[in-house]
Amino acid sequence: MTAKRPRSSFALTGRPAALPTAVALAALCLVQQTAAQTAAPAASAEPNQLDTVVVTGLRASLENALNKKRTSSGVVDVIRAEDLGKFPDTNLAESLQRVPGVAIDRDAGEGRQITVRGLGGGFTRTRINGLEAMASTGGSDASGGNNRGRTMDFNVFASELFNSITVRKTGQAEVDEGSLGATIDLTTGRPFDLKKGFTALASVKGTYNDLSGKSAPRATFLIADTFMDKKFGALFSAAYSKRNLFEEGFGTVRWDNGTSNGGWCPPQGATIATGTTLPSGSTATTCGPAAQGISRLPNTPENQAAYQTASSANNFHPRLPRYMRLVHEQERLGITSSFQAKPMDGTLVTLDYLYAKLDATRQENYLEAMPFSRALSSGGKPQVSVLAAEYHANGGLLYGKYNAVDMRSEQRFDKLYTIYKQPTLTVEHELSDTAKLTVLAGRSDSQFRNPIQTTTTLDAPNTNGYEIDFRTGSRTPLIKYGFDPAQVGGALTIVGVPAGATSIANGLPSEIRIRPNGTDNRTDTLTGSIAWEFADDMTLKAGASYKKYSFNTFESRRGTEVIFGAPAGTSVASLSTTITGIGKGQSLPAGTITGWAVPNLDAIASAYDIYCNCLKSGPANGPGDFTLTSITNGNARGSNFGIEEVDRGWYAQLDFKARLGDIPVRGDIGTRFVKTQVLSTGYLATGGGTKVSVPNTYSDMLPSANLTAELTRNWLLRAGVAQVMTRPNLGSMNPGGSISTTGQLNISNGNPLLQPFRAKTLDLGTEWYFAKNSMVGAGFFYKDISSFITSTTINLPFNQTGLPQSLLPSNFTGNEIFSVRSSFNTEGGKVKGLELNYQQPFTFLPSFGKNIGLLANYTFIKSKIKYATSATNNTPIQADLINMSPRSWNASLYYDDGTLMLRASVATRSKYLQAVPGATPSNDVDGKNGTRNVDFSASYKISKKFSVSLEAINLTNQANDLYTSSVRNSVVQNTVTGREVMVGARMDF
Repeated sequence: MTAKRPRSSFALTGRPAALPTAVALAALCLVQQTAAQTAAPAASAEPNQLDTVVVTGLRASLENALNKKRTSSGVVDVIRAEDLGKFPDTNLAESLQRVPGVAIDRDAGEGRQITVRGLGGGFTRTRINGLEAMASTGGSDASGGNNRGRTMDFNVFASELFNSITVRKTGQAEVDEGSLGATIDLTTGRPFDLKKGFTALASVKGTYNDLSGKSAPRATFLIADTFMDKKFGALFSAAYSKRNLFEEGFGTVRWDNGTSNGGWCPPQGATIATGTTLPSGSTATTCGPAAQGISRLPNTPENQAAYQTASSANNFHPRLPRYMRLVHEQERLGITSSFQAKPMDGTLVTLDYLYAKLDATRQENYLEAMPFSRALSSGGKPQVSVLAAEYHANGGLLYGKYNAVDMRSEQRFDKLYTIYKQPTLTVEHELSDTAKLTVLAGRSDSQFRNPIQTTTTLDAPNTNGYEIDFRTGSRTPLIKYGFDPAQVGGALTIVGVPAGATSIANGLPSEIRIRPNGTDNRTDTLTGSIAWEFADDMTLKAGASYKKYSFNTFESRRGTEVIFGAPAGTSVASLSTTITGIGKGQSLPAGTITGWAVPNLDAIASAYDIYCNCLKSGPANGPGDFTLTSITNGNARGSNFGIEEVDRGWYAQLDFKARLGDIPVRGDIGTRFVKTQVLSTGYLATGGGTKVSVPNTYSDMLPSANLTAELTRNWLLRAGVAQVMTRPNLGSMNPGGSISTTGQLNISNGNPLLQPFRAKTLDLGTEWYFAKNSMVGAGFFYKDISSFITSTTINLPFNQTGLPQSLLPSNFTGNEIFSVRSSFNTEGGKVKGLELNYQQPFTFLPSFGKNIGLLANYTFIKSKIKYATSATNNTPIQADLINMSPRSWNASLYYDDGTLMLRASVATRSKYLQAVPGATPSNDVDGKNGTRNVDFSASYKISKKFSVSLEAINLTNQANDLYTSSVRNSVVQNTVTGREVMVGARMDF
């Protein structure tokens, strides 16, 4: 084949200071290439005289991707499979992070969701084979739990099912609306794309994780053929994989200050610290009721000093300090089929079907101190005495020692699965030599189910001598317990509610939580478009679309989550087991425990009959009631709601090629109009769960234009402008919540009348294709977000809330002013950034060096968005966009001689915000610290049809490090999942 110039398929971001070697090498390449062009002017003057070479594998995928980037009108980046069923990464999200401006968020050690140019997954639309798609799954609470939003969970899909990913960063009228960040196009294999008729391949890999010490299989199969002189073709592919891994580390859930939850238990005779009170029922020698025997410390200078220091509103402690081990087991199956036919000249019919299933179980084990986050009624902080306290100058705890600490061993077990199905029918028909009709119809259907989400606990009330020491390290402290937590049948036991009672006064009984839940997403799409080339280099495109999107989420819970003591004849020891081997290869502080007693879920489920969905003993909603309720349950009600959207739109776009003097230009200009009709349904607390449905309608005219000028044959300038929109977050539109019509009139719910996020965008860029299959580029982007959505409290007449008048008492008119805590459209802010991109094979190097190549990119983003600070303070604060890393870079150095392929990749993103303000009001932000992931892959062709491979993922065992407070950077969770190694073989038939 005739070699063409490649494109940026593995985008990589890079902070220049962190990539000195790559930058120096790039500079050397440019100098040598320029020198070569100067020394051989005749060669550059004959652009049509190219060497004929055949490239395969990684180099071919880079070449094909770069060609698409170069010839596009807008700003796009492309990733191509190295070969059929051989995507460059094991996970789609991990491939996407190699695109400039794209960063990923990981769950259980693999990429789950993406951010494009600082805008999170909710601002990005994903299409599969041209059809808008939405797949959701579930994670631990720290990683987002049940995905009840618009963010795509890419870990549902096996990467081997796809041939290419296209990231469209500028708006075009012909591309579906709904994105402020980018539109991601995923494409599966089709038989007419094959270079030959019959094609078959199979690959098998074995994966080993060094933290769990477990191995798992991964396999891919594809078969395809064309028939009847390529008038009919069929393709079938399947991919299967398993993962078994541990996630281990330390967490705090959140941090709070010394005055929270009523403060600490003061020593005898102590002056009560400012901002706190002596617990109700306390005596001269006890904190709380004397019958509970929680003694106050003696009145010594040391005890007084520790108490006063810990009680400062400026000093912070972990709310729920805990070691953890999460055991993840995943099984992923993906199947694609594609049938193509040419029933007549000029007509192509394509029927695609995609099926994906992600089965998983997750067992979360925690050993945690409970009282620091609880009030006196739960045996919390006002009963805890401070023996010693040392804090950093920034207010973060360095060392603490405490008495009367309630300890808990908590285990949560989840069974989860997602089933995704998508049939797509595409008909393309040439009406004439200059006109083409395209019709697309299909449905994307995602069903996520979490049928088992059960939490059980063992408890040890009022333990003395609890120590937590951050002086050994801010992310993983040394903790001592004052008892042996690994002893089965020891201090950690079932603490049951006494018979005839429903709770323990000022105490914390053991719990059984049962919370099954699920989420459905479905999109039905019908589009039709015509492309008419009415003049040379002038094509008019027009089309119409109809989309119906339905979302539904649900959850059930027990009325109470506390339990009675162990059933008669059942020993507590029989309801427990242990976990061991915590901290393998993690350099934890000397003395850190390596295991502890945990609940035995199977034994507890059998002994208590917890899944009967019935009242076993005692009163309704009491400790012996295992009946599940949903909309009548105040704790579950808010997770039961649905959204239905009907979008009708049309577009017109002109594609053109022309000349400005001697400069060839090409581009497109057009507009898209869309009308959105929304029906939001939720449940208010009135009447034990009153169903409320609220309609809303809005329309958007979205003009766009893209222009590319070829200043020289190899030097391009690009510009793009557009008006774009993203529909509101689903949870923000939930009309359910609570309403009070007596005393203080207030409403707390979502806002079904929200308008979408809206922005104007500008892109300016340049690309220099300075050598064959090589490119260096720079791009500036600017987004002016004029309509943002944030949560705050405002005063509003009831008749402007969108809620029905029937919810009010008969004597209300609807003009009454309510204090409404909800989501509202706000000003937003501006996002601007710079992307640098470099790609080159080093063909000028001698010997084996000519098979080396480099891809590198760097992204810098700056933003300021206005956020509400609290329910009582309506003065907004300015901060970065949530999920936006100001800096990210990525680099891949590869070797590919057609037989041996080696690739080393680094992906880095700086720390970013996850919530503003933080989940605890005394902390300004919550966020995640920066990450750097290093991967390696190698493959060797033993013969033309048989190859072997080796891949190493997460070589540095990068931690998932969450934090709270921009001042203290206090750890919220710091976990690792280990390194993974894959060894495999592939056969092409």
